[in-house]
Amino acid sequence: MGRKFNFGAGPATLPTSVLEEVKNELLDWKGKGLSVMEISHRSDDYTEIAHEAEKDFRKLLNISESYSVLFSHGGATIHNAMIPLNFSSREGEASYVMSGHWASASMKEAKKYTNVNIAASSEKTNFSFFPPQSSWEVTEKSDYIHITPNETIGGISLKKIKKELIPIIADYSSSILSEPIDINLFGMLYGGAQKNIGPAGLGFAIIKKDLLGKAQEITPTMLNYKVLTESSSMFNTPPTFSWYVAGKVFKWLIAKGGVDSIGLINQKKAMKLYNFIDNSNLYRNDIEKSSRSIMNVPFSLKNEDLNNKFLSDSAKHGLLELKGHRSVGGMRASIYNAMPEEGVEALIEFMKLFEAENL
Repeated sequence: MGRKFNFGAGPATLPTSVLEEVKNELLDWKGKGLSVMEISHRSDDYTEIAHEAEKDFRKLLNISESYSVLFSHGGATIHNAMIPLNFSSREGEASYVMSGHWASASMKEAKKYTNVNIAASSEKTNFSFFPPQSSWEVTEKSDYIHITPNETIGGISLKKIKKELIPIIADYSSSILSEPIDINLFGMLYGGAQKNIGPAGLGFAIIKKDLLGKAQEITPTMLNYKVLTESSSMFNTPPTFSWYVAGKVFKWLIAKGGVDSIGLINQKKAMKLYNFIDNSNLYRNDIEKSSRSIMNVPFSLKNEDLNNKFLSDSAKHGLLELKGHRSVGGMRASIYNAMPEEGVEALIEFMKLFEAENL
């Protein structure tokens, strides 16, 4: 059976060529007679894998040596606690922009370790847009500003950003490597790998080095960014297999022309799908056009009684994981870097057929 198109939000589709490479090396990595999963993370062989992955990640995002690059356990969620523990205090304050489900989760966790100011929110409109930077009300006491530039569930994104007087910390889980980013605008970027980088279980963090060394006394050693930086992300055994696969994805992306090139492809894919939805009589997307994500495209059927039939029929056409998040319902097509343009075209053709048969 051939590969199907996986539109899941994460763990998400991976490049087929990368999976083929992994398959070929799984039992015998580089003639060593063992799997890469069996190699010590302290060995010269694995150190080379780790260093090469970091080098390529830096190249793709143009990350200078003034930033530390970490590969961590636990995806993005563990960073929700690590951030206030490392960059604020129990008596301090941090500003959070409420843009959707994941921004809310970050803020909820931060409240355990510092005081939180809601700088802006689009909750009253059911998160139908991303609060523009001009609307943010950041207190003078704030140690940092936290944003989630792409909300995976709601399908909204922040299109433009400028530097602030205090560090901007951004959860880039679902949009990292999808289009060019000016790293120098941020104090820190972080996220989970399972969207555009590799398998679940791996996280990443890009941190301005001058922010390190200010962790609260209660910060567990494993959650201290300075400790992780000093140990090159190997304070203990890292998620070695996920890190290895991530390195291969970085190579794949470089071969495709890097972030500038994939950004143009992603824009094209997203515009095709949004244009079809906007001109349909059956489907709709309620996000303000200026805030629409190019990674996660939620849509609903004007007749919700057809939802189950849509999911069943689409799966028969080889289009998988189109069910929307349980908190919002409807459908969602996640079209990350590894989703080829033909996958989006196949989805549109099915949606046309389904509309013709069910209106």
